[in-house]
Amino acid sequence: MAPVYALDPYYLGITVLVTTGYQLLGFAIAWTFQFDKITDFTGGSNFFLLALLTLLMGNTFYTRNIVASVFVMVWAVRIAAFLLYRVLKTGSDSRFDDIRAHFFKFLGFWIGQILWVWTVSLPVTILNSPAISDTTRTGSNPDFGTSRDIAGIVIWSLGFVIEAVADLQKFHSKMSKTSPKNKPVTAGLWKYSRHPPYFGEMLCWWGIWIIAISPAMDGALPSSRKSALFGSVVSPLFTFVLLMFGSGMPTAEKSTARKYYLMSHGDNVRDENAWKNYKHYLKSTSILIPIPPALYRPLPEFIKRSILLDFPFYQFDEGKDGQAAIEEVRESQNP
Repeated sequence: MAPVYALDPYYLGITVLVTTGYQLLGFAIAWTFQFDKITDFTGGSNFFLLALLTLLMGNTFYTRNIVASVFVMVWAVRIAAFLLYRVLKTGSDSRFDDIRAHFFKFLGFWIGQILWVWTVSLPVTILNSPAISDTTRTGSNPDFGTSRDIAGIVIWSLGFVIEAVADLQKFHSKMSKTSPKNKPVTAGLWKYSRHPPYFGEMLCWWGIWIIAISPAMDGALPSSRKSALFGSVVSPLFTFVLLMFGSGMPTAEKSTARKYYLMSHGDNVRDENAWKNYKHYLKSTSILIPIPPALYRPLPEFIKRSILLDFPFYQFDEGKDGQAAIEEVRESQNP
């Protein structure tokens, strides 16, 4: 272990290399065969690979390291299996329709996935690294079972259940032939949040980070190593920023609004009530934090737009965005 410790004490280099190689292999397969059925599976399974690899590379297996690593692996198996099953059932992933045939655009997505996997895995990567785990033999790591460990377990468990249940509820509803097509899914957790899987995923990574920082809180670690553990907060923060401002909610909100707007407007109106139903859903359903509609609906708009994170840039402008959507449909039908 000494050479690895000297060259890469926090496992940052080896996890970058493994992640890059794994994702580029996935890209090569997806690009060669022009399909995206393995894209999300490759992302999710990469988390499993890093957690297992860094755990097994250690000299000794500590309870905290095992728990944090197993939590990451369980989360990874669940999300990779679900996303693979979903894309196999639906046949394709519409997110890649505009980039699948463009080499550099498609490669850009996979490079982004490298950054996502490596960054979000940092708490368990650093916890399992020799810079942290080797020092536990000197008594610098508190016994597992601290208040932070318990809090982390509770937060992760809650997040995992919310994410898994919400994914299944929406998938079942979308696959059901009896579900109404002119209104959003409101089954189960979707009645209380417009994006419960995102809320659950945020909780999962906050839980992992809280478990991972115990050695920095109660142990006698050198300050540089404490800083490394605290610095791994970029994992839950990156998750929050990505889902709130990147490829998560902004994309989902606008595309969903566009779908229901076009059902009630334009040249091919399919259901005049669809847009009305969707606007009622927006007023009644919290964007992220699950809140009963009866409590959420009467809240002042400024609270919804600030404290409850339903920021104005998520809103679909009927004049600007609506007209653009109609024109886009017209152009596609009359090239």
